[in-house]
Amino acid sequence: MWCLHWLIRQQSTMSNNLFIVKDRHLRSEHRGFTLLETLVALAILAISLAAVMRASAAATNHAEAMRLRIVADWVAQNRLAQHAARGDFLPVGIQTGEETQAGMRMLWKEEIGVTPNPAFRRIEVSVYTPDAPESALRRISSFLVQQRR
Repeated sequence: MWCLHWLIRQQSTMSNNLFIVKDRHLRSEHRGFTLLETLVALAILAISLAAVMRASAAATNHAEAMRLRIVADWVAQNRLAQHAARGDFLPVGIQTGEETQAGMRMLWKEEIGVTPNPAFRRIEVSVYTPDAPESALRRISSFLVQQRR
């Protein structure tokens, strides 16, 4: 360090080339990263990228599950709207069937039950995927009204 100060003081008497050579030599000792620093940086980068990939995979799975539930809701709403439009008064019991909506095959089950008022029937529509018929994606309840004729 004292050498650098001496060089600065003696700059007028020494050539500028010597000062540049000494200056480059001093700077080159502190240039770059060590192998350990580089490995630590790469490890941190790998961990953060793994976390990002996991989060994006979870978001993709969540979006697909939401898509299935939305389509199941459409199927259930369509079943209720169809009965309302036709003025159906279905007999008590269970009906099953399937419907394709948005290119997906869905299974539905309608459970029709009695109410205290004989002019009304309670209907519950449940929608399932063929892969998991034991787990309903959507359940909707409504009432059917007997039309006077």
